[in-house]
Amino acid sequence: MRLRPRGATLWLLVLIAFAGLLLFAVEAGEILIVNRPRPSDVILVLAGETEYRPERALQLLQQGYGHQVVIDVPEGVKIYEFDQTDLAKRYVLSLPQAAAVSICPITGLSTKAETKDAAKCLAATGARSVLIVTADFHTLRALDIFQRELPQYRYSIAAVENNQQFGAHWWTHRQWAKTLVDEWMRLIWWKLVDRWL
Repeated sequence: MRLRPRGATLWLLVLIAFAGLLLFAVEAGEILIVNRPRPSDVILVLAGETEYRPERALQLLQQGYGHQVVIDVPEGVKIYEFDQTDLAKRYVLSLPQAAAVSICPITGLSTKAETKDAAKCLAATGARSVLIVTADFHTLRALDIFQRELPQYRYSIAAVENNQQFGAHWWTHRQWAKTLVDEWMRLIWWKLVDRWL
């Protein structure tokens, strides 16, 4: 039985849509990652993971990508009985580069809210260009949010890998798949809703 031309066209469109969806799924992890650091006045470490992000920022500082590092730290958050801001200050004092590193207390629970807290700390530095350091899966959204919310600065961004949390080949690990779905939901929410509020 021969397909009619309309039926063949429909099947061709379905096949093209499926191939496009498959290609997007394979590249979905890579799409989220932006890793293009440029020399800047200040290196800003976004709040969140506390081992790899500060370490990467200090590497970038040593490589001459910035003159100072500002680390966003959630204010009033406890880790067991210890205040996270106090722990961060103790960490900074233990560094050989302590004079070039400062803590920026933040209260916002979203990246958009974090820009408002970070704005005060960035203004105090006199910076005109900012190198953002954050998790690799968060780079695309973070860069877009900071460019929209604080357009007075020039931005670049450095991606921090953490193989326990995410990898571009997201389909090979359950945690990576969960992180990918969560980040795409947040990115879509930012693009369609939050950026307009």
